[in-house]
Amino acid sequence: MHAAAPSPLSVRRATPLSGRVRVPGDKSISHRALIFGALATGVTRIRGLLEAEDVINTAKAVTSLGAPAEKIGDVWQVMGRGPGGLRQPVAPIDFGNSGTGTRLMMGVVAGHAMTVTMSGDASLSKRPMRRVLAPLKQMGLQIVEDGRETLPMTLRGSEDLVPIGYKLPVPSAQVKSAILIAGLHAAGATTVIETEATRDHTERMLRYFGAHVESVETDGLTHITVRGDAELSGRDVLVPGDPSSAAFLCCAALIVPGSDITIEGVLVNETRTGLYTTLQEMGGDIAFLNPREEGGEPIADIRVRASQLKGVHVPADRAPSMIDEYPVLAAIAGFARGQTRMDGLAELKVKESDRLAATAAGLVANGVAARIDGDTLIVDGSGTVAGGGTVATHLDHRIAMAFLTMGLASTEAVTVDDTTMIATSFPEFRGLMEQLGARYAHMD
Repeated sequence: MHAAAPSPLSVRRATPLSGRVRVPGDKSISHRALIFGALATGVTRIRGLLEAEDVINTAKAVTSLGAPAEKIGDVWQVMGRGPGGLRQPVAPIDFGNSGTGTRLMMGVVAGHAMTVTMSGDASLSKRPMRRVLAPLKQMGLQIVEDGRETLPMTLRGSEDLVPIGYKLPVPSAQVKSAILIAGLHAAGATTVIETEATRDHTERMLRYFGAHVESVETDGLTHITVRGDAELSGRDVLVPGDPSSAAFLCCAALIVPGSDITIEGVLVNETRTGLYTTLQEMGGDIAFLNPREEGGEPIADIRVRASQLKGVHVPADRAPSMIDEYPVLAAIAGFARGQTRMDGLAELKVKESDRLAATAAGLVANGVAARIDGDTLIVDGSGTVAGGGTVATHLDHRIAMAFLTMGLASTEAVTVDDTTMIATSFPEFRGLMEQLGARYAHMD
């Protein structure tokens, strides 16, 4: 199988963006709906599933474990196998570029007496799995290649997992989720202790599927406990719009003069809205309209109008609620007047690329004064961005989309060296941007 050839793309200054659009379903919730549907007894029907490569790979993974996931009409259906009902796959499971799918499925494998080989693409195979493997090993998961911490790797699960209490050394919704998923299959209560809040989609959806999950705050710590030997029941799930995808459209509308757009049905869970809080602090005209709740999650329509932005200090404790959005925030910070300082970005160094270094390099290549100080990114905004540079994406979809957003308001065109990986998370990105008025051109 040959890798797709790089596909460079350039973007030039846009006329005002306008219109009403709906972004694809939230990736985090899509992954979890497929996985919990597989673990549940009965059928789970999912509307609005994100049909991007990462999520499709999770659908293939649960299918290979004996819980078929298929699209029937406009609904995805998962035939759940109930407690202990998944089976050993006949071949290795390829997760492509999906760190979320990989880590959550490690929690699934941990609780089943099966041996599973997991693999991924070149980018995913460089990403460390130590944080998630450490607690799962305490519970009883075995790594066949002792000491291995990157894909490909072979894992051996157990029907006799030990419940644990585990304090997260670094905030991570993926690690927390893997432990809670494994805890469903342990005899007793498994507790994860957080020092900082992370995305709570796993807790919300586990409750929706019938698991007993408690969250208690004590002395500044959050204790999330799941009761083992759980029996989940198939559910109907409506996946709300992904706020991380909506972020690119929102940022584009803020920097392109005269823009006025509305993004419908977006997830506004407070563990995911750090970017929107930051943009409002920068002077962004952002309004949350028609708030409502679906499937245990809060959603709203987001109206965004072009605004003159100012630099701000983004505190480290906001990082968990916007970790995926820092590249696009940095990409538009050059259009703000004054300095934007983003603290606490250590996690960006171990994403699909060293996202922190790639973001800073892309800014400098396009005439923006930016520098890294430890785990802090500092952007000195002048109100305008020269552009004219080519950005090295390092196979990172969010780097590509962040700079394709920046180029919509830069003086000269901005080029990214590859766009093929955008399909892993947001294949509709270009189409939706062009629907609002953006214009892109492929480079020879």
